[in-house]
Amino acid sequence: MNRKRALISDTFKVKKRRNGTEKFGADDDGDGPTDIKSTLEYLRTLFPRKLFNDTLPQIVLKHQLYSIHHDKTLVDKEVSKLREQGELLMFQLGFDSDAFGLVFASDYKAKVLAGEEGKVTRAAVEKFLEKAVSSCTDLSFSKDKMLKEFLFTDSEITQLVKSGVLTVRDAGSWWLSIPNSGKFTKYFIQGRKAVLGMVKKSKYSEVMKADIEERPTTSQVKFHMKYHIHDIVGAELVQR
Repeated sequence: MNRKRALISDTFKVKKRRNGTEKFGADDDGDGPTDIKSTLEYLRTLFPRKLFNDTLPQIVLKHQLYSIHHDKTLVDKEVSKLREQGELLMFQLGFDSDAFGLVFASDYKAKVLAGEEGKVTRAAVEKFLEKAVSSCTDLSFSKDKMLKEFLFTDSEITQLVKSGVLTVRDAGSWWLSIPNSGKFTKYFIQGRKAVLGMVKKSKYSEVMKADIEERPTTSQVKFHMKYHIHDIVGAELVQR
């Protein structure tokens, strides 16, 4: 019996449910870090920096934290605290209304400025990072706030959109964004679909956790397998 239990705890078992999620038999690792900042640091190490020539900040999805910490309220509270302290930035990623990217502010600023080297938009971007990003926890900015509170001109706002630190939300407002992150979104969604397919198509709808974690990247899965596992568990696309 003990042997059977040991095998089950190390197995991903899927079962189609009427609501479209899958039954995921394995629990989380249980050996992950106990505080949210440490968990973020761990998840960052799974981000494929070389895939993007180290031009993007290391992106963690907020729901990936839920794959390690079951108390979502605690996670959200700690994330909010880190944002209020100016250590963490949060982004609406666009492909899903519930998908939020988390990036350490220092990493974001460093990568953005490196990408602005020699560009005419650099001055406006530096002003934006200093005035808006350093003191604001909003996901988006209204035109009124940009003009009256942060004292940007229409021309500067146009430059910020051109640089990619802002993307249009609707008429008169913009999302805070990560420049050149389109390829990340493309590879991420592609990999998520492929990993879900692996789990569902495995023999007897079961796959050993160690087996799927150690599978090499493919043309469809370019990220570390653990990055996708934390995604599909945290997003409840599979059920433990």
